[in-house]
Amino acid sequence: MARMHARRKGKSGSKHPVERVHPEWSLKAEEIEQLIVKLAEEGKPPAMIGLILRDSYGVPDVKAALGKKLTKVLEEHNLLPDIPEDLSNLLDKRANLLKHLAEHKKDIHNRRRLQLIEAKIKRLVKYYKREGRLPEKWSYA
Repeated sequence: MARMHARRKGKSGSKHPVERVHPEWSLKAEEIEQLIVKLAEEGKPPAMIGLILRDSYGVPDVKAALGKKLTKVLEEHNLLPDIPEDLSNLLDKRANLLKHLAEHKKDIHNRRRLQLIEAKIKRLVKYYKREGRLPEKWSYA
């Protein structure tokens, strides 16, 4: 798949295991779900929960263990964040870049990066409104 804002090809992201089989030595499904709920109540975002489960508890694949994605578990327990995590990360990146540009007004390269970030935000907002994840009147500005 090609890069979004570059003229070169790229490699896709992470690779899933070839077989989606939960190993016997790992935690049971009920324990994993309890851990997900506990970590979400502590305020951890979904990606961080997945990393903690993988690195600290030895759960290689949550979907293989539970039969559903981590965000579905959070949705069932009403612990899903109001703003999706990828959109939230882009909004944080935008805020940091605006702060930088307020101090460095002639930084034209980062002004271009800001345009690209805002384009990604607009596309994601349109997608999440269409899917019903964000309300129709939601605005980030």
